[in-house]
Amino acid sequence: MNKKFVLGIYDDEDVLLHAIENIRATGTKIYDVFSPYPVHGIDDVLGIKRSRLPIVAFFCGITGTSFALWMQIWMLGFDWPMIIGGKPHIALPAFIPVTFELTVLFAAFGMVITFFIVSRLKPSLRVNVFDKRSTDDKFVMAIEVKDGVTDLSALNKLLRTNGAVEVNEKEVVK
Repeated sequence: MNKKFVLGIYDDEDVLLHAIENIRATGTKIYDVFSPYPVHGIDDVLGIKRSRLPIVAFFCGITGTSFALWMQIWMLGFDWPMIIGGKPHIALPAFIPVTFELTVLFAAFGMVITFFIVSRLKPSLRVNVFDKRSTDDKFVMAIEVKDGVTDLSALNKLLRTNGAVEVNEKEVVK
């Protein structure tokens, strides 16, 4: 399936941020913005909600903590109880290093796996680069064109009046 996009190419990040505000104010939906480096405040201007990944990290960390404590208590207290250095079978202070490490491990792997699932990233993913200059020195704003709904000349004029130095059309295989 092919999708058609109109690309507005910008030289300056401040001009881009103001353009995003103005274009969104007209009711035009911006598909995505590509930047050669992170732009402070662009998520707020684009209306992107805050990530829920920290919540996932917290629950994965709690799972790691619970697993570590359960594993050590079971192994050293019930399955194969041994007296090591005169300590009791269930010595919680001795369990702190392993518990910490498994908490961090579960949280890290949980966040990475969740990120890949939510982002739909997979080994066979084919990434479409809208404009190669977006990896070097230009900012690219992509707006999806819907057949029979979007007026290309009005969209072209809207991008140019909001500071785009160049406006292109591109068809992408999705």
